[in-house]
Amino acid sequence: MTWRWRYENANGGEVTDRPLPRDVFQNQSDAESWLGENWSELLSAGVEQVSLLEDDRVEYSGMSLREQ
Repeated sequence: MTWRWRYENANGGEVTDRPLPRDVFQNQSDAESWLGENWSELLSAGVEQVSLLEDDRVEYSGMSLREQ
């Protein structure tokens, strides 16, 4: 099993038109830690929200990168 982030625009569409990190993680905790360290760079690159996938299964989706 591998974990990865899907980068999305504000409407939930996948952002694929720019170079973004495509890291793959061995567990959910590593993926979440990575996002905690890199969310602001993703936001600056035009990513508004993310979804976490385990292989092709969505663990959770639509998590905003904007502070609430």
